[in-house]
Amino acid sequence: MTEPDTTPRTGKRVLLAKPRGYCAGVDRAVQTVEEALKLYGAPIYVRKQIVHNKHVVRTLEAKGAIFVEENEEVPAGATVIFSAHGVAPEVYAQAKERSLKAIDATCPLVTKVHQEARRFAAEDYDILLIGHEGHEEVIGTAGEAPAHIQLVDGPDGVDKVTVRDPSKVVWLSQTTLSVDETLETVARLKTRLPLLQSPPSDDICYATSNRQHVVKEIAPDCDVVIVVGSRNSSNSVRLVEVALDAGARAGYLVDFAHEIDDAWLADARTVGVTSGASVPDELVQQVLGHLAERGFTDVDEITTANERLTFSLPQELKRDMKAAATARA
Repeated sequence: MTEPDTTPRTGKRVLLAKPRGYCAGVDRAVQTVEEALKLYGAPIYVRKQIVHNKHVVRTLEAKGAIFVEENEEVPAGATVIFSAHGVAPEVYAQAKERSLKAIDATCPLVTKVHQEARRFAAEDYDILLIGHEGHEEVIGTAGEAPAHIQLVDGPDGVDKVTVRDPSKVVWLSQTTLSVDETLETVARLKTRLPLLQSPPSDDICYATSNRQHVVKEIAPDCDVVIVVGSRNSSNSVRLVEVALDAGARAGYLVDFAHEIDDAWLADARTVGVTSGASVPDELVQQVLGHLAERGFTDVDEITTANERLTFSLPQELKRDMKAAATARA
């Protein structure tokens, strides 16, 4: 017989989503920069934000990482790390021209989409890439086969699509989109192109899907859902949209606990909390502390999946780490 729960209840509760925060691709990318700094010493140059999170970028800058927009900003012969979002082939070519030591921290799930784009382009398919215009991942994927790829930015972009041969067309997608919106876009595309083919496996990554799924579970019971994440993080922005679509009365995106407006909580009894795939859990714990100070002391963690996937570090970095270890031995 279990003992009754005697924890005092305030009537104000937090539904804490799990899984949340770091995914395997982000963990690998951040670790790549940290290990490179240890191995080669500062500075290490990183093209674009390694992941879309203010706190992570500031922390790595403090350790000696220098974030740049393009390879031209990296001194010739220096080490540059490409971000988790992936880059177009021309970026590798530019790095080679400048004799840069390039380390590719592209998430393996993004790399999979790049491989699909190359394969379908080689077979002369028209490729419809579902994603957000200007997002780094979309730019990188489109760069694999620019003559074959056209962007479809959500359901409203479907009417602009033109293809050469309706029997040789396939869709791919950015990995961090709303699952439901992507399915809606595909459904609309198929009404126009009944022979549209799907990628060999789902392009939206497991972490994006899992985080959206648990938010859908908790949202109907929440007066407010707070998503910890940065505004340039596609998957974090999508979590707010998913929460609202699933029945949350309000939803907000914050980088840090101090950004939470007390007015959001004024009439709330249940607050949902989650975080995007590039957010370290310390930021979530700070949000929980902030909420506890305002009476939200009852925290129920709602789990819909257990994630165990890990990715190994980039081969070029592992090779140098092994050589360094051998030299020390």
